[in-house]
Amino acid sequence: MTRATRVLVTGAAGQVGLDLVDTLGAQMVPGADHSFWGDGHPVGDREFEVLGLSRHELDITDRDSVVRAVSAVRPDVIVHLAAYTAVDRAEEDPTTCYAVNATATGSLSTAAHEVGAHLIAISTDYVFDGSKGSAYVEDDPTNPLGVYGASKLAGELLCSSEDTVVRTSWVMGVRGRNVLHAIAHRAATGERVRFVNDQTGTVTSAADLAHALVALVRARPGGLWHVANRGATTWFDIARFAGRELGRDDQFATAIATAQLDPAPVARRPVRSDLSIDRWTAAGYRPMPEWTDSVSRLLRDRTGRS
Repeated sequence: MTRATRVLVTGAAGQVGLDLVDTLGAQMVPGADHSFWGDGHPVGDREFEVLGLSRHELDITDRDSVVRAVSAVRPDVIVHLAAYTAVDRAEEDPTTCYAVNATATGSLSTAAHEVGAHLIAISTDYVFDGSKGSAYVEDDPTNPLGVYGASKLAGELLCSSEDTVVRTSWVMGVRGRNVLHAIAHRAATGERVRFVNDQTGTVTSAADLAHALVALVRARPGGLWHVANRGATTWFDIARFAGRELGRDDQFATAIATAQLDPAPVARRPVRSDLSIDRWTAAGYRPMPEWTDSVSRLLRDRTGRS
């Protein structure tokens, strides 16, 4: 009988972590497309043995704790989801941001290789400055505009060439806090919203990302991959689409420029950081669902949330 693949997941209490742990456990998670799997194959019964650790259970900035945890678990694969994601706060707290996003990633890479495990580390579209004017591919030059993006890039560079690095963007799930829940709440309470239409990117459903990561846990390909839902969009487009899905008219969402935000964001964002998934599909993986489809599922399955 084939032994189950042992997977250690950091950041297991986050929105992607919750979905990935359940997905690897052969459970269908809220917001998921039941027909989409990165390699076309659903998770088999007892295919994976999963240990999910939250930040309360593992301080990834403590190198000794990381080494002890990885040595004790001896996983086949580590999926590193834990991250410092407060983009604006990072500008005022770079030390903590780098400790979590960079140094800890390097510690996990080293610890993984010491026990023969494969590391899959999650990074971000914010490693780019947005000046390209079209979708970014994996080999495009990086130039982060702020501390958050710079810290994630530093984490990428601390991974070994054998590790798998996944860049994704604008992640939102049914579980966890994200912009889509705020939009839906405003729609339900009769309020209106204002969102910027001069920042372009790609939505990533947490559930869809979890289904894609299963393929990488199986294949352990190494290298750099962009994984996100298909179709570039803006925050205004997302808000307008969500409003329509929830029965609001086109007056629900108003488009504004980033310069009109009050208070102004502390950190600069790339004006266009959508990710091309051409490498993903060229390797034989299934195309990610369209962003509109993923948002529709998230809105459908969030019923009952406040």
